[in-house]
Amino acid sequence: MIPELKKTTEGKMQKSIESLKHDLAKIRTGRAHTGLLDHLQVDYYGSMVPISQVANVTLVDARTIGVQPWEKPMVGKVEKAIRDSDLGLNPSTQGDMVRVPMPILTEERRKDLIKVVKQEGENAKVALRNLRRDANTHLKDALKKKEVAEDDERRAQDDVQKLTDRYVAEVDKMLAEKEKELLAI
Repeated sequence: MIPELKKTTEGKMQKSIESLKHDLAKIRTGRAHTGLLDHLQVDYYGSMVPISQVANVTLVDARTIGVQPWEKPMVGKVEKAIRDSDLGLNPSTQGDMVRVPMPILTEERRKDLIKVVKQEGENAKVALRNLRRDANTHLKDALKKKEVAEDDERRAQDDVQKLTDRYVAEVDKMLAEKEKELLAI
């Protein structure tokens, strides 16, 4: 029972880390990357679909993303979806290609983005602590039901704490890297 609990807890913690990576990838730095547009939806004949399902998204250069819709009528819709997004991007259409230049970040905008990164990191740490709490609650319940010995329960709680510490350190490392990336000019 205890090894199974540790394994599921570690799996959930790993998913929290993956979620943080995904959230941090959305926060744009001065450089272009295609993952920036992954979460944007575009109206495709009455249903909302990700841009990557209606267009080819590529890097034109280090500061420009190119979006080439597979159908001519989608060009305007893709451009509108990018413009209306919360990313603060200003796409321009050249024929059947939508070019999305990355604006250079100001010092003030960089500091705002660092605050957002820190908030995302704190949310991830809270999620990890909640997973630790849930695991410890399961251990205490098992102890009350006499399913595990007291020594085993205490040892398992220590292991869960070590696991939590390891993942919190990983979150801190990811935040430091993203902060360094944001401050690089």
